[in-house]
Amino acid sequence: MLCLQAVTKPPKPIRGGIPICFPQVANFGTLEQHGFARNRLWSLDEDPSPLPPANNQSMVDLVLKSTEEDLHTWPYRFELRLRVCVGADKLTMIPRVRNVDNKAFSFTIALRNYFSVSDVSEVRVEGLETLDYFDNLLKRERYTEQADAITFDGEIDRVYLSTPTKIAVIDHERKRTIVLRKEGMVDAVVWNPWDKKAKAIVDLGDEDYKSMLCLDAASIENAITLKPCEEWKGRQELSIVSSSYFSGQLDPQKVLNGLR
Repeated sequence: MLCLQAVTKPPKPIRGGIPICFPQVANFGTLEQHGFARNRLWSLDEDPSPLPPANNQSMVDLVLKSTEEDLHTWPYRFELRLRVCVGADKLTMIPRVRNVDNKAFSFTIALRNYFSVSDVSEVRVEGLETLDYFDNLLKRERYTEQADAITFDGEIDRVYLSTPTKIAVIDHERKRTIVLRKEGMVDAVVWNPWDKKAKAIVDLGDEDYKSMLCLDAASIENAITLKPCEEWKGRQELSIVSSSYFSGQLDPQKVLNGLR
């Protein structure tokens, strides 16, 4: 989704879509919130390194390279590449980070997915039950998820740790489920500002929180370290499947197994 009051002029990040948080997620470090990659203009990658072909999909390769301005705040030379593939029923993003410096560096990364939902208070997220998480609203204290599914009745800002490769966002009213599949990003962030914080966010409409949910594929708890010339690769695939009901409830195992 794209928030109605989103600012689309640089250097402000756009509130919506799928911003790339790099080389820092949130304020887990000394850089600006969510790093600087989401605030930069990317270029078409004319010479991307080989990746498997995207059969029957439209695709684009983008690249962001460190600038002298970036080096003043984060003194490492990098290349951040992103392949975006759009198919009939899925969206795939493949981020890659390469160390082109002569010294090692560490980073965290997230793909911040702004999902449009019918009514966030009627939505549930499945696949994160029994997992540990950092609660950013409680000084990043570590807790264990006790609920069978995550539901929403107030502000939430959590980093779930060591998450599975598949997570489901179940929207009963729209009778659909968004399935997030990921590789190389072991954590997941769940965020919704709720009413009070929404009113304090300039580029977010007062009522936008009701129809949005952020579920991010991320690597946060353990930073990724690259030596010179090393490369890291992640992958995220988003798809939508029709929800099937049994006794008024969705079969979560069917969703998480990716059956259609």
